[in-house]
Amino acid sequence: MVISPQTLFTGRQLIWLPECPSTNSEAQALLVQNRASDGCTVITGYQSQGRGQRGNQWHVAPGENLTLSVIWQPTFLAASQQFLLSQAVALAVHDWASTLLGPDPKLKVKWPNDLYFGNQKFGGILIENSLSGPKIQHSIVGIGLNINQQQFPIATATSLGQLTGRAYALDVLAARLLECLERRYLQLRAGQISTLRADYLKALYRYQETHFFEVDGQRVEGQIVGVEEDGRLAVALSAQELRRFGMQEIRHVV
Repeated sequence: MVISPQTLFTGRQLIWLPECPSTNSEAQALLVQNRASDGCTVITGYQSQGRGQRGNQWHVAPGENLTLSVIWQPTFLAASQQFLLSQAVALAVHDWASTLLGPDPKLKVKWPNDLYFGNQKFGGILIENSLSGPKIQHSIVGIGLNINQQQFPIATATSLGQLTGRAYALDVLAARLLECLERRYLQLRAGQISTLRADYLKALYRYQETHFFEVDGQRVEGQIVGVEEDGRLAVALSAQELRRFGMQEIRHVV
């Protein structure tokens, strides 16, 4: 695959693998071997052992979707600011999807960083950070996006092709995605934190809407009212109780 993104560094070193177990694992190996420059991108036609959030696997059909990992060196971020990078990446993917679907109100980021259209997922992000003292040394940003795939084993998954009825050239979309990623990363590097946080809340799935959640094995009603700096989700429960949840502690009920 030939990709020529209009970027300063993201994707300028590009490694194409027809197939691999995991692009994040391949990126980690490059770091260990000291063979990765800042912005190095690993992209594959088929990822056989992709990993998602909460320890889930990410299943995709060969040759029909975008699966890649970007290596950055965000040494300007403290270890306590890891969620800022997650927000920037989620917004970049949302920006990318907006260029293809338009400013559709159904296009959302589901906390912490899944891409949703309505109640269906068509993109996921897994960021793995390595720390050096109080700072982030390297980040491996793994992204999986459903593009041309038409059949899924679960009803809550969809693809860009299903949503638009079109087929897409993956190399063109990959270049556009890398451009969107670098734009938001540079925004983060420039310290535009308040803008990133405000944009994230605007894009957040079910923000300030009353819905049901699963908490401690129970179905409860609540409303997302914000996201803490450490990434915890702030939810006002029906009993007028404000609680903050980590990723393993709450689930949306569709």
